[in-house]
Amino acid sequence: MSSDQSGAIAGTAVPSPGLNAAAGDAAENFVQIVDIVKKFGETAAVKGVNLSVKKGELFALLGSSGCGKSTLLRMLAGLESITSGKILIDGEDLAQLPPYRRPVNMMFQSYALFPHMTVEANVAFGLKQEGVPKSELKDRVQTALDLVQMGRFAKRKPHQLSGGQQQRVALARSLVKRPKLLLLDEPMSALDKQIRQRTQIELVNILDKVGVTCMMVTHDQEEAMTMADRLAVMSEGEIVQLGTPHEVYEYPNSRFSAEFIGSTNLFDGNVVEDEPDHVFIETPDLPVRLYVSHGITGPLGMPVTISVRPERIALTRKPPEGAYNWGKGVVTNIAYMGGYSLYHVKLDAGKTVIANVTSLALTEIDPPTWGDEVYVRWSASAGVVLTS
Repeated sequence: MSSDQSGAIAGTAVPSPGLNAAAGDAAENFVQIVDIVKKFGETAAVKGVNLSVKKGELFALLGSSGCGKSTLLRMLAGLESITSGKILIDGEDLAQLPPYRRPVNMMFQSYALFPHMTVEANVAFGLKQEGVPKSELKDRVQTALDLVQMGRFAKRKPHQLSGGQQQRVALARSLVKRPKLLLLDEPMSALDKQIRQRTQIELVNILDKVGVTCMMVTHDQEEAMTMADRLAVMSEGEIVQLGTPHEVYEYPNSRFSAEFIGSTNLFDGNVVEDEPDHVFIETPDLPVRLYVSHGITGPLGMPVTISVRPERIALTRKPPEGAYNWGKGVVTNIAYMGGYSLYHVKLDAGKTVIANVTSLALTEIDPPTWGDEVYVRWSASAGVVLTS
């Protein structure tokens, strides 16, 4: 195509930069939750939450029981009323829409399959309620069952299926209606661990293939980290931290996030030196200073907490070189996990540190055992300074 033809093709309108920008903004803010509040009597279950979800994104709401995550999901589905605020999907305000008219479908943790119906009847139920013609209905049901690899089980009843198979049927029933937003409420809670891990990947692949936008509620950190593009950590009705699984795990913004996502070692201390590229902290837990390779722009003497993940901590039998980030202690417990072992080391100052030591690393040293004196150490980049 010549340069003078590249701007337009006969009979084809060329979108303006403004239209492209608007389309991009709509995709970035496909689901918008604006200042949402939900009160039960005088108790606020959700407190002024603001959140945007991208089109095609798998977004997880993560938190312990009672944090407000399921309430937020139920408000999206229309199963709970909104005390104040707005919810928009693809620019449409859901406030006046009853649940059955919303472009949303919800898959419950119990799957809620009709026990007296076959698999294909369960999947077809919602379409029949909408009056979809029989010819179209049959094709859509078959396509949905093939997508979740359940086509050959179409004539079976739910009690003739395993837990994982029932989950696939529930997913097919949710997807067959082609919702703009799919809501998953603890989708793996009914499965045992081995099946759950395999199903997590399968579910992500299916949702990616369909391209549906999805919001998932879970209290399982591993599930959220495995499945979600982004996640929000919730506590007491508020979002504590939002980001990709990598961002939230590697760079927690608070004590709560650091302890809730995975496990961590926390050292309390006071800032004694703060520069743009490093900070030194004195702590009663160690015989040496803590050294972290990023600054915090805080006053000297400021109380802070350092988070160091167990997999960032090394064990040695010899005293480490250097004047920071190490301590001496005694092994008080060892948990063998197959590919790695969790060592609990009680430091001389009384604090217990957990180190995640790979089986490969253990073959390269004389593996410590209960009661052995060891040293723990970590690099300057391993720690994150928490100010709240």
